[in-house]
Parts: sequence; structure tokens; C-alpha cells
Amino acid sequence: MLPLQQVLLFAFSALLMVLIPGPNMIYLISRSVTQGKKAGLISLAGVITGFLFHITLVSFGLTAILMAVPYAYTILKTIGSLYLLYLAWQTIKPGSKGVFQTNSNLQPDSTFKLYTVGLFTNLLNPKVAVFYLSLFPQFIHPEYGSVLLQSFFLGCTQIIVSLTVNTLIILFAASVTGWFTANPKWVRIQKWFMASVFGVLAVKMAFDKGKV
Repeated sequence: MLPLQQVLLFAFSALLMVLIPGPNMIYLISRSVTQGKKAGLISLAGVITGFLFHITLVSFGLTAILMAVPYAYTILKTIGSLYLLYLAWQTIKPGSKGVFQTNSNLQPDSTFKLYTVGLFTNLLNPKVAVFYLSLFPQFIHPEYGSVLLQSFFLGCTQIIVSLTVNTLIILFAASVTGWFTANPKWVRIQKWFMASVFGVLAVKMAFDKGKV
């Protein structure tokens, strides 16, 4: 069993990851704002399922094998960087909406679509796989027992942190839309902040050498 100090440190790292604006957060907030808390929670169920998929791959070493192949990692890194730059542009381009701005023309999605879009938003997010591969090896130690069990334990810890924080974000997003609508300057600040975060992540990923 991992020492409590190690678990708490990992949980804090997971907290930082979930607080960084990314595709998962944007989708959850947009659905919560436009379709209500229930839609946000259904979307979150899809996101959590995506985490389980990533954790399973990492735990059994499949993603590690992918990352060990130079060309495969380069392709993943390039796609991820371009995707983040695209998100940055989508955030600040003329006429774009902030994540707390509602879109009255957005049609409600079915339960199935809410779940599947949440799932694939997470599955196609390279930040998740990179996070697991970068962080797991720093906390897993053979002397503490089964490496596989340690990996799943860390994954479950991350899921609990993500589930808790994202649930609060969904409830928060659904309740403060009116405030952001009445204070457009904060929407502009939020949009540029998110674009900056996406840009920094894109540059960081582009220059990452893949050493974990």
C-alpha cells in the first residue's frame, strides 16, 4: 500500500490537472449552462468512463508501449498541440462565446449523445494519457506491492478527485451564468485566460521530449 503522504501528493497533482481549463471542463460547463445540471452530470459520467479507459491502458502498459515508439509519440504530440491551439483560437476568435455564455440556438442533446460526447471528449484528449504516463511512474514503487494494483489505486484516486471537482463545477456553472451575462468584462477575461492556458499547454506539449 502506498504511504498516505504519497497518495495526498498525487491527489494534489490530480487536483491541479482538473482545475486547468481543457476540453472536458469546457464541454461539461457548456452542457450544464445550456441544458441544466442533469445534462452536465450525464456528460460527466461519459468523461469518467473515458478516464477508466485511459487508466486501464496505462495500467497494462499499452499506452506506455505507444509512447515508447518515437513516431507514434510524435504523431500524438503533434495532434495534441494542434488541437490545443485550435481550442485557443476557438476561444478568442471574433464572435466566440465563453464557456459561461449560453447559446440559445443550441439544441438539447439526448442522454445517449450527452454520455458519448463526454466519453469521446475525454478519450481524444491527449492531456489525460500524458498526465498518467508522466505522473504514475513517480508514485509507483515495486516495494509497496503489485505495480498493477498501485496503478489502478492511483487511477481511482484521480477519478475521485475529478468526479468531486467536476460535480462542483457543474453545479457552479449552472448557477452563475446570469452573473457572467451581467458582467461581460469578466467573460472577456475568462476567454483570454483560457486561450492563454491552451496556448501554453500546446507549446509545452510540442517541445516535450516524451521522457517519463
